[in-house]
Amino acid sequence: MRFSAAEAAERLLPGRFAALARPWASRFDALVSAPDARGQAGRMSLIAFGMRIVNAVIAFVSQVLLARYMGGFEYGIFVLVWVTMIILGNTACLGFQTSVIRFVPEYEAKDRPAELRGILVASQRIVFLSATALALAGALGIWLFEEEIQSYYVLPFYLGLICLPMIALGDLLQGTARAHGWPLWSMTPSFFIRPMLILVFLWTLHMAGSQPDAAAAVLAAIFATYLTTLLQIAYVARGTESPHRPVKPAFRLREWLIVSLPIFLSNGFYYLLTNADVLLVGRFMQPTDVAVYFATTKALALVHFVYYAVRTGVIQRYSAYLHSGDRAALARFARETTYWTFIPATIMGLAVLALGKPILMLFGPGFDAGYPLLFLLVAAVIFRATVGPAESLLTMSGHENSSVVVYAITLAVNIGLSVFLIPRLGLWGVAIGMSTALVVEAVLLAFTVRRKLGIVMVAFLPSPKETV
Repeated sequence: MRFSAAEAAERLLPGRFAALARPWASRFDALVSAPDARGQAGRMSLIAFGMRIVNAVIAFVSQVLLARYMGGFEYGIFVLVWVTMIILGNTACLGFQTSVIRFVPEYEAKDRPAELRGILVASQRIVFLSATALALAGALGIWLFEEEIQSYYVLPFYLGLICLPMIALGDLLQGTARAHGWPLWSMTPSFFIRPMLILVFLWTLHMAGSQPDAAAAVLAAIFATYLTTLLQIAYVARGTESPHRPVKPAFRLREWLIVSLPIFLSNGFYYLLTNADVLLVGRFMQPTDVAVYFATTKALALVHFVYYAVRTGVIQRYSAYLHSGDRAALARFARETTYWTFIPATIMGLAVLALGKPILMLFGPGFDAGYPLLFLLVAAVIFRATVGPAESLLTMSGHENSSVVVYAITLAVNIGLSVFLIPRLGLWGVAIGMSTALVVEAVLLAFTVRRKLGIVMVAFLPSPKETV
C-alpha cells in the first residue's frame, strides 16, 4: 500500500486547508510515484532529505555535547583543527570524489566494465597516496613554523594529520556511493557514524582518565575516522568492485585527471568558501569566538542540508540526462531542482530563525551571542538556494573550468571582505563577508548556466520559451 499525500491531506486537514494543500500534495504524489528518471531522482532526493534531517540532528547533538563537555575554549581549538582536516581531506581527493559520479554512470550506460573498475581502483589508490603526502607535508610545516603557531594548537594539529588519509578516502567512497545511487552510504558515514563514534571514543578516553580537552577530542576523532572509513571500505569499495572483479581494469589516467583536476580546483574553492569563515575567525579571534561562530553555522546547517540532499539525489541524474542527449528534458529537470531546493530551504530557514536562540543556548553559556548573525546568514543561504545545485550541472556537463572561475571569484570576495571587516566588526564582519559571497555565488552560477547551457536555472524566473 503506497502513501498518498493528497489522501493524507483530505483526512487530516480541515476542508479549507485541505483544498489549499490538494494541488501541492498531488504534485508531491506525482513526483514520488513517477516511474521515470524524474521520479527516481525525486525519490532519492526525498530519501536523502529525510536521512539528512536525521543525520544533521545527530551531528548537531554531538557538537552540542562536545561543546558542553569541553567548554568554549577547548571546543574552539577542536573545531579549528577538525575543520582544517576536513578541508585538507577533501582537497587530497584531487576531484575524484566528484568525477567518479560523472564517469560511473557513463561507463555503466556504455557497458564499459573495464574502465568502470579502473576508475574505482585508481581513484582509491591516488587519493590515499595524495592524502598521505599532504599529511607528511603538513607535519613538516607545523615543525618548521611552530613558533608562529599558538602553543595550544600545535599538538591537536599534529594529531589531526594522522587521520587525514582516512578522511580523504572516506570522502571518495561517499562519492562512489552517490555514483551508484546508494544514499545511505553517501551520507551516514560523515553525518551519523563518525560523530557518534567520536562521542563514544571521547567518553571512553574520559573514563580512562583523559582530560576533556582538544587533544583528547582529536584523538577520539582519529579512532572514529579510521573505524568509519574501514566500514566504508568493507561495504562500498568491495560492494562496487565485486561485480566487476573478473574484469581486468583499464586505466585512463590522463582522461580522468583532465576531468578531475578542474573539479579539484572547483571543490577546493568551494570547501574553502564554506569553511574559510571559521578559519578566518580562528586567525583573528580567540578559540571561544571560533566556538560561538561554529555553533551558529551548525544551526545554519539545518538550512544548508536541503541543498546537499537535493544535490545527492540529482547529480547522478544530471549525468544520465546529459549522456542520453535529451537536452529539453535536462532543462526541465534542472529547473525543477531549483524548486526542490528553494522551497524547503525557505521553510527550514524560517524554522531556524524561530528556534535559533534556544538552539544556540544548548551549546552552553555565551553561545547565544551568535543568534543575531543568523538573520543575515539565513537570508543569504535562501538566496543561494534559488539556483539549486547549479554547480553540479556545470560539472556533469563538462564545464568544470567555469565552476572554478565562479568559486575563485566568490572565495576572493569572501576572504577579502572578511579580512577587512573582522578586525573592525568581529563576528559581524565574517558574517557579512560570507553572506555577500553566497549572493555573488548564486548570481554567477545562474549567469554561467544560462550562458553555457541555455538553461534559466533560477526558481520563479521563466525560461526563454515562457517569456511573453
